[in-house]
Amino acid sequence: MDNLAGNTATKDAVGAYWNAAPCGTRDASSVPVSEFSKELERQRDEREPFIARFANFEQARGKKLLEVGVGAGTDHLRFARVGAICTGVDLTPSAIELTRSRLQSEGLNSNLQVSDAETLPFDDGTFDIVYSWGVIHHTPNTPKAATEIVRVLRPGGRFCVMIYNRHSLVALQTWLVYAAAKGNLTRSFSDVLASHMESPGTKAYTVGESRALFRGVEDLRVETVVTPYDMRIGRRRFLPRATHNLVPARFGWFHVLQGTRPAMRGEKSNSERDP
Repeated sequence: MDNLAGNTATKDAVGAYWNAAPCGTRDASSVPVSEFSKELERQRDEREPFIARFANFEQARGKKLLEVGVGAGTDHLRFARVGAICTGVDLTPSAIELTRSRLQSEGLNSNLQVSDAETLPFDDGTFDIVYSWGVIHHTPNTPKAATEIVRVLRPGGRFCVMIYNRHSLVALQTWLVYAAAKGNLTRSFSDVLASHMESPGTKAYTVGESRALFRGVEDLRVETVVTPYDMRIGRRRFLPRATHNLVPARFGWFHVLQGTRPAMRGEKSNSERDP
């Protein structure tokens, strides 16, 4: 499946890109740490206001949560605030250090470590919830990362994963700029995204391909979301939110996948375990 994107990027190249500026920090100003943290949170809410609906932060209270790819740490901070038992990994040291600093500034804790999404350093069935927002489409072997997410979930545990949609307005815009405008009409969306969307080798998936990444899980749901990035003019200028209704939902930039790990023979689901 990853060959759909013509992905030849190495993990080192992906890590170098994100280590230079953790996801979500490129548009934030250089201000004191406390203000910097507030600005990151404000931008997150402004640009992706739908995250809370999918992340369901409150339901993580008292549960063992793993975030794969903490980035700038805003979502991780919100899980920690409600009392989740947090663990977070990221490929880049800069993301881990930024997230740790933000947590410490609020007296919060998490088990944070540099780690590869394709080889998570945890036993099978360790977590109640695994959350990963806009991460695994950057790693070279995305199917392996998806398998790892399910593996470390307890039976009955749930996951929430966001990946990019290839049949989206953002993908079309990128193709128009980097292929059509240059007279290369035969260049694929996948090739353009791998070369020009964020870190080297970035992939995007159809609904069917997204489902295939998590084949075998229970209650798998894929929701496509229209985002401000679909209605962007330049890096920091966005059309009013009302214009999002002009874009059919199926052409949104984000696929959000949610489901639960089924119990294997002889295993107990979360609901069957002792409290």
